[in-house]
Amino acid sequence: MNIVCIHGSGSGKESWHYQVRAFGQVHALDLPGHPDGELIPTIAGMADWLHGYVQDNALTGLVLCGHSLGGGVVLQYALDHPGSVRGLVLIGTGARLKVLPKTLDDLAQDVACGASFDAMAGYHLIEPAVAQVLARRRVENGLSARLNDLRACNEFDVMAELKSLTMPALAICGSDDVMTPPKYTRFLAERLPDARGVVIEGATHQVHLEKPEQVNAEIGAFLATL
Repeated sequence: MNIVCIHGSGSGKESWHYQVRAFGQVHALDLPGHPDGELIPTIAGMADWLHGYVQDNALTGLVLCGHSLGGGVVLQYALDHPGSVRGLVLIGTGARLKVLPKTLDDLAQDVACGASFDAMAGYHLIEPAVAQVLARRRVENGLSARLNDLRACNEFDVMAELKSLTMPALAICGSDDVMTPPKYTRFLAERLPDARGVVIEGATHQVHLEKPEQVNAEIGAFLATL
């Protein structure tokens, strides 16, 4: 079994800190342009890149884990290559990831004028030492990566295709997540043929970083069923 983890918008492999610590041999990856290499403008393209990584490293028995944007990437990968995926862990994500137009417009303006930003935003419930590492990665990646990723999310929609994904799946979100609210997780749990949904009380969009013990317990129990 090979566990492969894909981060959310503007983030990096460090966002899987607690999962790497708990499960050992985990492939926690940086998407291209985060910060090295060229940004990929679509989730389909990111899934193609992931397939290249899987092939280059001869990985089999894949358990694909994705947070937010990364959840879209692993869903797309599973649609494209269902026979190679043993299970899906979908965290703070959805089958459609629309972004408010104002959010995209404001972010584009910030990129154009080289605006500074609060790299610690949204990390208030995370252990400070870990949050500092995540913030540094946000700065290294820059706002252009976040804009690229949110634009890719905005174009993503596989709601009508979920029924074809028959591999086991676990969908997790925070009860207070406003970016990908619990209804997204409930939709995944209802529409995927073999899925379970879990809502973690008191957590927000970074649920796997905010409540790692609870999230890892759910992931561990799921892995034991595969």
